[in-house]
Amino acid sequence: MAYRKVCRFCEKSVARIDYKDAGVLERYLTDRGKILPRRATGNCARHQRQLGTAIKRARYLALVPYIQGYYD
Repeated sequence: MAYRKVCRFCEKSVARIDYKDAGVLERYLTDRGKILPRRATGNCARHQRQLGTAIKRARYLALVPYIQGYYD
């Protein structure tokens, strides 16, 4: 039987994901800067949608990069 991942935001009872918290958002990005899918993060659908919106807002404000390793 496979272990089911639990949404970290539901565990902490987070109502809204803050786009200004870049440390939390970077945990849900790949090494290339892509947003990790729900099956990899274990987030619920509601928080995964909020996470995507928060990452896109943070990218627009240059808090989180669009892509990683472009100049490497």
